[in-house]
Amino acid sequence: MASRKKPVVLVTRKLPERVEERMRELFDVRLNSKDWPLGADDLAEGIKSVDVLVPTLTDRIDEKLIAQAGPRLKLIANFGNGVDHIDVVAAAAAGITVTNTPGVLTEDTADATMALILAMPRRIVEGAGVMLDGDWDGWSPTWMLGHRITGKQLGIIGMGRIGQAVARRARAFKLEINYHNRRPVAKTIEKELEATYWESLDQMLARMDIISINCPHTPATYHLLSARRLKLIRKDAYIVNTARGEVIDESTLTRLIDSGAIAGAALDVFEHEPAVNPRLLKLAREGKVILLPHLGSATIEGRLAMGDKVVINIKTFFDGHKPPDRVLPKML
Repeated sequence: MASRKKPVVLVTRKLPERVEERMRELFDVRLNSKDWPLGADDLAEGIKSVDVLVPTLTDRIDEKLIAQAGPRLKLIANFGNGVDHIDVVAAAAAGITVTNTPGVLTEDTADATMALILAMPRRIVEGAGVMLDGDWDGWSPTWMLGHRITGKQLGIIGMGRIGQAVARRARAFKLEINYHNRRPVAKTIEKELEATYWESLDQMLARMDIISINCPHTPATYHLLSARRLKLIRKDAYIVNTARGEVIDESTLTRLIDSGAIAGAALDVFEHEPAVNPRLLKLAREGKVILLPHLGSATIEGRLAMGDKVVINIKTFFDGHKPPDRVLPKML
């Protein structure tokens, strides 16, 4: 029997060498050695002659692009969990299956979130900057005082896998766990985390010391923290966002922090990524915010696990089976 022809796979960004090596073994793969996002024209041209597209969050796979795909394209195997950059409805209408890489980034993102929950009230990054600038004159009983973490009220927005992982870490630091979700989690999980469910996001926001955003970006969560809701937050409270920048009205958040209406924020994601609001950069220099370059899932282990899932999804699909991480429009 003749050997089955390998599927042609287009990968839009440079992936870890081990992942690319495995792809070369299994597929007819077209790699991006320069690790720079493909332009819209190059992407449109590339998908005309491939069976699989492997995009990342830096690609915009919208209805217009999908309409330009050739008849061969049958699978979009996203390298990442979030699929807000992919029009899953348009893909389904075109007969294209979409997959993602859920679960493998949970612990990494929760670790980064907890680090920011600790760093912002305790002024860790600000203190490190003082040392680098050579401005430290020695210990003082009243200089650069932060806030204690123990006993503070943590409000988690989005109690999925990552939100629950954040809550488990936060319990170790004796934070009081509160959460808002589309619906309450199972009672067994609530009991384990000693978590209080708030049906009203408005009421929760008004009572929290620290707010952690851990929900996906969907049409329903765009500017979930709107200008109106941001004004409900206490002036001594902090916001941590390792989810998606679009969930917050970033312009209003910046203005409220600058005016002292909110104590500060630690942001790993931004509304117009990779562009960062210059006013946020100014606030970072003043120690009022911490800004990170989307490091939430940036571990070697996490990236390798993501690549493994992409490979499994592609191989399973072309073996004639349903891929394990298929994303359906109704799941969004």
